[in-house]
Amino acid sequence: MSTDPRTPIDLAGLLSIDPESARPPFEQIRLGVIDLIGTGRLLVGARIPTVRALAADLQLAPNTVARSYRELEAAGVIETRGRHGSFIKAGPDATLAAAQNATIEHLKRLREFGFDDDAILGLMLRALGRS
Repeated sequence: MSTDPRTPIDLAGLLSIDPESARPPFEQIRLGVIDLIGTGRLLVGARIPTVRALAADLQLAPNTVARSYRELEAAGVIETRGRHGSFIKAGPDATLAAAQNATIEHLKRLREFGFDDDAILGLMLRALGRS
């Protein structure tokens, strides 16, 4: 999972849409995103694909994905920042959301210092006393 805020996550790879389900695809997307946030697979602050990109990846009509995004935004789960894209805004646990935001900000700073993912992971493991 990418923590680079400029790169959308591969949401289509994390979602499973069942065309045979009685639940419409827009609802499967909406519930899937909420579940991914709840399980920690989607972090607060993560950039999600555009409506058109996700629709193409899932082979769905753009209006289907747009409806999911509108409902997620109305519920306060995602936010759209105009040309900057759409992002995960909130999860079910405010403390976890704050921790995720702090982690993402820390990763950004470490990358600004020039550390790559392996070096960052090494630092984290040492900080946890596991290395």
